[in-house]
Amino acid sequence: MSPGVAIGPVHVRDSGDLHVAEHHIAPEEVEAEKIRFRRAVKKAERQLGKIRGKAQTLHGTAAEELGYLLDAHMQMLRSRRLLEGVEQRIAEQRLNAEAAVMKEIERIAEGFLAMDDTYLKARAEEIREVGLRIVRNLMAAPYPSFDRIDENSIIVAEEVTPADTALMDPNRIAGFATVLGGAEGHTAIMARSLGLPAVLGVADLMGQVRDGDILIVDGTRGRVIVHPTESRLASYYRRQREIERETRALSRLRGLPAITRDGVLVTMQANIELPREVTQAIVSGAEGVGLLRTEFMFMNREDLPGEDEQYETLREIVEGMAGQPVTARTLDVGGEKLAWSLDRDRGESLNPALGLRAIRLSLKERHLLDTQLAAMLRAAAHGPLRILLPMVTSVGEIREVRRAVQEVEQRLRRRGERLPYETPPLGVMIEVPGAALAADALAAVSDFFSIGTNDLTMYTLAIDRAEEQVAHLYNPLHPAVLRLIQFAVEAGLRARIPVSVCGEMAGDPRYTPLFLGLGVTELSMAPASLPRVKQRLRHLDCTAAVHRAMAIMDQSDSGRIAALLDDFSG
Repeated sequence: MSPGVAIGPVHVRDSGDLHVAEHHIAPEEVEAEKIRFRRAVKKAERQLGKIRGKAQTLHGTAAEELGYLLDAHMQMLRSRRLLEGVEQRIAEQRLNAEAAVMKEIERIAEGFLAMDDTYLKARAEEIREVGLRIVRNLMAAPYPSFDRIDENSIIVAEEVTPADTALMDPNRIAGFATVLGGAEGHTAIMARSLGLPAVLGVADLMGQVRDGDILIVDGTRGRVIVHPTESRLASYYRRQREIERETRALSRLRGLPAITRDGVLVTMQANIELPREVTQAIVSGAEGVGLLRTEFMFMNREDLPGEDEQYETLREIVEGMAGQPVTARTLDVGGEKLAWSLDRDRGESLNPALGLRAIRLSLKERHLLDTQLAAMLRAAAHGPLRILLPMVTSVGEIREVRRAVQEVEQRLRRRGERLPYETPPLGVMIEVPGAALAADALAAVSDFFSIGTNDLTMYTLAIDRAEEQVAHLYNPLHPAVLRLIQFAVEAGLRARIPVSVCGEMAGDPRYTPLFLGLGVTELSMAPASLPRVKQRLRHLDCTAAVHRAMAIMDQSDSGRIAALLDDFSG
């Protein structure tokens, strides 16, 4: 979850599990129990304030990441849904405050876990963390600390929270490994920000180690090695030195162009989810933002963000990119994921991945779309901005959005708002097979394509990577997936519109020669992936990549495709 290699003695951290007893209180005790709950919430707010003070001593994105997380936790602590829900349970079910908090938190968390978006599913753990903080205060149970830990120690725990991660001193702690956790959680993000090697989700880890055992945490390959041999230790010490050399070499690529050996220039942009990631994108050498996910503006709140709020956020990002283009995607979530903001029950979708979501939701709820378009149009006056539509399947959807853009633009001009000289380009996400197969028709009414390989693979193969029983079948090199990508790229090239790839495949150097050979000259990825992909590009010959891509596209076996790709040296 966080790359790098850590070698050191184990420090087993007590999970500090809470055993919350549930009991009923007398009617005359209800008000006192509510007061006890409110005091615990206030104490939690003070604790978050102290952690924020600690956050200010961190460097770079780690400080920003923790600041965002603490803001989200503070909003949760003040959420009417949580506060009123707990007090209602105390009053109506006459539960003790601890049990009322646990039940209400679990109810809210289950709502997040039911969503089909991995980022939003991860928010369930944040809800639980907030709830446990309140319960600890109610029970006067202290948090286990990292004080007096030997230098270069590796933390081994059942779970490490993002706030825990912020309290780790990278000068003392070499890395950590846990039984619980995932890539989308803030713990993983914090670990990457702090440069701490980490592996999360290691089953049976706690029973395999004791304090003082020597451990290797390989955060790049996702391995935890207990009781390593001398030869294994020597090998990993060499790997540590190699990583240091690679890091220095990659940092020197920032100012160099992403150009192949035979002179083909590739535009490399960043995918970002939050405004603070702009700095990371620039430091990594991004030539723009190829995918700005706007969902963050709608999360962890009980109301919808207004036009001015969205405009100010987008303006900050556009200005932060200092003239480099920003591609902002309209809302890409389903109706059930916006229940807090929309403040009404839409009912549960039988299959959220195939239901009312993304552009379908935006066109059905025009106030959502019109507000976003207005904010984007206004932000485009401050720098180049493109509008990207998710989950498009038909020409009619694009035409309907174009009409909406014209209507919103006219309204803004009547209002006297500052707007760009030209209407921002309107593009389409190619992420479902229907869009790829209809790419010729879509290209005729679009200004650009952006291929989302994650969803395209999922929908083509009918496989959800989050479903552990079928996750091993998820294969981006399946011939059907590659042919859909090829079809979309060729349709875009024939129509002379830009085509970029913005899924996970774009950020993996393994696939770089394939995209280059298919004719893709725009790639967008996580900022951290930019240097490695650029390094791969600068060692490739485009003509050779074209020949290898043609050979790959003639294959019908995924294993043969993988062999041809991995064997290519460029």
